[in-house]
Amino acid sequence: MAFVTRQFMRSMSSSTASAKKIIVKHVTVIGGGLMGAGIAQVAAATGHTVVLVDQTEDILAKSKKGIEESLRKVAKKKFAENPKAGGEFVEKTLSSIVTSTDAASVVHSTDLVVEAIVENLKVKNELFKRLDKFAAEHTIFASNTSSLQITSIANATTRQDRFAGLHFFNPVPLMKLVEVIKTPMTSQKTFESLVDFSKALGKHPVSCKDTPGFIVNRLLVPYLMEAIRLYERVSDGDASKEDIDTAMKLGAGYPMGPFELLDYVGLDTTKFIIDGWHETDVKNPLYQPSPCLNKLVAENKSGKKTGEGFYKYK
Repeated sequence: MAFVTRQFMRSMSSSTASAKKIIVKHVTVIGGGLMGAGIAQVAAATGHTVVLVDQTEDILAKSKKGIEESLRKVAKKKFAENPKAGGEFVEKTLSSIVTSTDAASVVHSTDLVVEAIVENLKVKNELFKRLDKFAAEHTIFASNTSSLQITSIANATTRQDRFAGLHFFNPVPLMKLVEVIKTPMTSQKTFESLVDFSKALGKHPVSCKDTPGFIVNRLLVPYLMEAIRLYERVSDGDASKEDIDTAMKLGAGYPMGPFELLDYVGLDTTKFIIDGWHETDVKNPLYQPSPCLNKLVAENKSGKKTGEGFYKYK
């Protein structure tokens, strides 16, 4: 009887331990672009150790330089009356970030992998399928995708219960919102661990279902597309892009007009999202492609990052 009791207690203790939330301390960020670098920056600035991964040392050097410049801006504002403390903050944060070109070799000791690479399901699936073989059993996988279904990405792994969406917004150091996306297979422990991690970054997490666009983009992208359609009808006397931007800023109180925002986000990104949604729901009028948007992207006019989109920046 005593033996059975001890076995039962050990079993209960093991179950309780497995149900405990993961306290994320070590983070691996895959992708050194604007989003990945931003996530790495805020994680390191809040006491986490970070490994930033990308394909080449040149990309990583550019990422690290961008992070340093961003940190100096933050420090200048945060430590306006104590420049020495600001300098120490920058150096301490940078020292918490290391870089690597080999993701598989660094995920064995990480608590969380956040992916912020190209919006391509096949590429993401290949990445996570490979990392799944090397990451520790407790490691949580998360995708920063803004448009793809999290379930479709998680299915490439054997840890669907430890897989979720963690959608940050650009620029990451400034934007407070994080969408935490729970699939039908995501465990409550995983979800709560990611909510706690988001809060530790100083962000405000909101819970989302695994539906196209989650919350923000599901509302925002149709709004942006409708602004383009309104502009496309300019020959019928509807409105110019400048008037539409001014109207939404002064009339609706938005900080940016839709065309300014489109150029900031990237016209190619918006096109990718709307094309993907259109494929899954061809008859939905909100998801119809735009000839104007398609033309600009085909001409490599994707917004600020290329020097021209709806507006010129050179």
